[in-house]
Amino acid sequence: MGWWKKTDFWIALVLFIIGIIGLARGNEAIADPGQDVDPRLAWLYLLAGVIMVVNGILSHRQHLRDLEAEKAKQSQKASQQEVPSR
Repeated sequence: MGWWKKTDFWIALVLFIIGIIGLARGNEAIADPGQDVDPRLAWLYLLAGVIMVVNGILSHRQHLRDLEAEKAKQSQKASQQEVPSR
């Protein structure tokens, strides 16, 4: 599975876009209706985006390790089946 198919990276992209909009247009543009406008809101969205990217990278690396382990198990089973027993 390609890294671009992981949901973590798509969520991070959305969080980055919201954070950039907040920096460009002001925190009022991204605050929920009725929510007190926090002056750090855009930065919090950007930080959340960074956290999601790190989570996606770690998750993808673990997935690749699992795939390698599964391939190693399959090749080991295949080599054991090819050896004729006497």
